Amino acid sequence: MPGKNKKLAEIFERIADILEFLGDNIYRVNSYRRAAELIPGIQEDIEELWRRGKLSKLPGIGSSMAQKIEEFLNTGTLKKYEDLRKKVPEDLIDLMEVPGVGPKTLRAAYDRLGVRTKEDFMRVLRDGSLARLPGFGPKKVQNILKGLELWRSTRERIPLIEAYTIAQEVLEYMRGEEAVREISVAGSLRRMKETIGDIDILVSAERKDWAKVHERFVSYPEVERVLAKGETKSSVVLRNGRQVDLRTVPPESWGAALQYFTGSKDHNVRLRDIAKEKGLKVNEYGVFRADTEERIGGSTEEEVYSIVGMQWIPPEIRENWGEIELALDGRIPRLVSLEDIRGDFHMHTNWSDGVNPIEEVVEACYRMGYQYIVIGDHSQSQRQANGLTPDRYRDQWRVIEELNRVYNPRGFYILRGCEVDILPDGSLDLPDDLLEEFDFVVASIHTRLTQDNTYRVLKAMENPYVNLIGHPTGRSPGQREGYPLDMAKVIEVAKETGTALEINTFRVDLSPENIRRCTQEGVVMAIVTDAHSVKHLSYMKLGVGIARRGWATPEVILNTKDIEGVREFVAEKRRRLART
Repeated sequence: MPGKNKKLAEIFERIADILEFLGDNIYRVNSYRRAAELIPGIQEDIEELWRRGKLSKLPGIGSSMAQKIEEFLNTGTLKKYEDLRKKVPEDLIDLMEVPGVGPKTLRAAYDRLGVRTKEDFMRVLRDGSLARLPGFGPKKVQNILKGLELWRSTRERIPLIEAYTIAQEVLEYMRGEEAVREISVAGSLRRMKETIGDIDILVSAERKDWAKVHERFVSYPEVERVLAKGETKSSVVLRNGRQVDLRTVPPESWGAALQYFTGSKDHNVRLRDIAKEKGLKVNEYGVFRADTEERIGGSTEEEVYSIVGMQWIPPEIRENWGEIELALDGRIPRLVSLEDIRGDFHMHTNWSDGVNPIEEVVEACYRMGYQYIVIGDHSQSQRQANGLTPDRYRDQWRVIEELNRVYNPRGFYILRGCEVDILPDGSLDLPDDLLEEFDFVVASIHTRLTQDNTYRVLKAMENPYVNLIGHPTGRSPGQREGYPLDMAKVIEVAKETGTALEINTFRVDLSPENIRRCTQEGVVMAIVTDAHSVKHLSYMKLGVGIARRGWATPEVILNTKDIEGVREFVAEKRRRLART
């Protein structure tokens, strides 16, 4: 996301928080929240749109909000924001970012307990004062404390989707330097870990050009501070506070360096121990004979592994989790790849809380080369997300029918779908006679995220019309731990009922361990973007990486099926549960 887009979205979100803290009109609060949600979905630099007079054409941006955007672009801030900040202690504004701590909680602590600083807030959490206030209690305080831990860890580590987005923008910028021969992310980001420390980027270039490469890197427009600048490594801190490191290596060492700097440490130690047993030495410069120091390879990763007697190992599984032993026997399974993906099962349009009209979403997916997509707008109980009533779904179906008349002859199919809420008692937010008419149904939990929700998930899977459990664990690394859930039972019932579990790109909801368990049990999973903007659709690549980290093969990923395979998957569940 362009830097100004991101900063503007943050300001609008902060204005909404402060207004809610001050007890302002809820409609005004929500107008700022809506703008904060919409702006990250805008693909272009908002300043360019302003220069071309296109602000008022942005979906969901009215004339009043457009004026505020223009003020921000002219001044770098908003007078309203600066005025509001003076009305609330700065520490409390910061605390509004903490999961589980909202403006209402802070207002109660402010009014009833005299909280004005972070230290005050920690005190009332620890001494029980907050727990004794009406509407709180020990359980809520415990959840706030967990949220604080997550908040602190997020400030130290970067959620995967944020790190991925930042890295893609840096890579695109660096490719503008013609001296760059090859470039890639490395480290834990290349391994698709759920949270990242610093973002590592590796470049191959001729030695004579290294200084030029590093000069371009430290000149990146989003750099706030240069920590170090050299001819082999430079480090910068971006305006968003995230650190990015760049290393340069000669082309002949590209593969060895990429393998070395991707890691993990345990994987690399094991690899080098095996190399040593074979009279070899492996480092970031290449593969060498240990006795003569003769260099015998290292220009590609495949060459490094091959010389040591191994099959190439996908970076996502380089954790010393058994992959090296399999590679020695040539038995690394073929993991799912982006080329296997034929569609996306979960996305939103402006019929609910998405940014783009359905027509734009459909055209974007068609241009991505998909065979099918599921339009999955929220159901009616999600009022804050403009959830659809049965009548509105039927209206949407008529639009989808018209679009299918255009796209079906081109081999592209738009499936009638929904993201139906799983209610607190495990029932669904839409009646079965309506669910039966959908082509594909995603069922998700959006409420009571601290209780054990095993019963709700199991009951939803027992419905013959539910095909996919959306973000099944409620987990989002760096944001939320997830609710208590008997995952072994969920996997068992998913297999019994023929229900897929979702690998949600935004939430990184299923852990690598759970993805691997599903793969081993033959439980079907679907990789989804949960896109709320056409810009988010490209994150399918990230979702595939998350699936690969869990050793997912094409056979267990629903997106690898063609349209007839998807329809058969839906029909088979209906037949299966009709027999029980």
